[in-house]
Amino acid sequence: MSRLANAAFWAGKRVLLTGHTGFKGSWARLWLAEMGARVAGYALPPSAEPALHALLGSEGFLHENLADIRDGDTLTAAIRQFEPEVILHMAAQPLVRESYRTPAETFDVNVMGTVRVLEAARTAPALKTIVVVTTDKVYRNDESGRHFPEEAVLGGHDPYSGSKAACELVVSTWRDSFLRERGIRVATARGGNVLGGGDFSVDRLVPDIVRAALSGETLAIRSPMATRPWQHVLDCLNGYLVYAEALHGDETEVAALNFGPSPAERQIPVRDVAGAIQTAMGLPTEWHETSAHDQPREMQALGLDPALALKTLSWTSRLSQDQAIEWTARWYDGWRRGAVARDLTLGQIDAFMRG
Repeated sequence: MSRLANAAFWAGKRVLLTGHTGFKGSWARLWLAEMGARVAGYALPPSAEPALHALLGSEGFLHENLADIRDGDTLTAAIRQFEPEVILHMAAQPLVRESYRTPAETFDVNVMGTVRVLEAARTAPALKTIVVVTTDKVYRNDESGRHFPEEAVLGGHDPYSGSKAACELVVSTWRDSFLRERGIRVATARGGNVLGGGDFSVDRLVPDIVRAALSGETLAIRSPMATRPWQHVLDCLNGYLVYAEALHGDETEVAALNFGPSPAERQIPVRDVAGAIQTAMGLPTEWHETSAHDQPREMQALGLDPALALKTLSWTSRLSQDQAIEWTARWYDGWRRGAVARDLTLGQIDAFMRG
C-alpha cells in the first residue's frame, strides 16, 4: 500500500499554497485544512465558471491573497506576514493550447512567477521546505511511447512544456545558489494528467464532457487516440504531500520526482477515457473528432516512470486508472444532480485516506 500523507505532520503546519484557486489547488487546500494545517492561499481569482474554489467555500483558510505571483513586492509581503514553514507552489498557466496563443505570458507566469516565489522565499525565516509543481510534459518527448524517468532529457515542443522545463532549471539554480545555504529544501514534482471532480477548465477532456452533457451537445475530442498517464487528483496530491514531508524531515535529498500511474497499467487513449466517464455518468457514449486543420501540435504519446517515487517515498498510485475514472464520474454525476460540492470532495478525501 502506498504511503499516505501524515495528518499528524500537517496539523498546525503553516503552509503557503500558491494556485489555491485552481482545480488541484482547491483539492489541496481542503485536504490540508482537513488535516489541521494552517493554510494561506496566494493566487489570481479563479478563471473558470463555475469554479471549485467558490463551490468549496472559504472555510479552512487562515489567509487568502488574490494577487499575481509575478508581483514580487506583494508576494514578499504576504510571505513575511504569514511566515510559512512549507510552500507548495502550484500557481501556473497550465494549458498547452493557451500557451500557443499566449507564449510570452505563459513563460512570464510559469518561469518568472516561480523566480518570484523562490526569491520571496529567501526572506521567510521559518521556511524549511518548498515543493514546486511542474508537469509530466517537462521531458523532450520523442513520442516513442516510453515512460520517462527523472534523468531523461528535459525539453518541450510547445510553450507550456518548454516553460515548465525552464522552471526545473530555475529551481536547480536557486537551490544551488541561495536556498541550500539557508537550510531550505526545494524540489520539483512532476505529476501526470489528473482526473477528478470539480475541474471546469477550458480545453480539458472531463470538463468538456460535463459541459457537453449540460448543454445537450455532442462531445468534441481533439486527439482521440492520444495516451496520457491518467491519475486521480488525490493520488497526485498525495505524492506532493508525502514528498514535502520527506524533504522537511530530511528523509531524502532527491531533487525531482515523477508522480503517475505504474507503467504496468494499460495505456488508455482519450476516447476510451471519455467513453468510460460518459458510461459511468449514464450519458450516451457519443463524440466527434475536431478537425486537425490549424490545430496546434500536441504530443500524442506520453508516459512517466514513477519508480523513483516508489523507491524514495514508498509512493505509488492508490487508485487504478479505472478507479480514477469512476471516482471522477461519481463526483460530477452527484454534482449535476444537486449534491453539495464540498460534501462530495470531502467524502472522496475521507475515502482515500481510509484506503
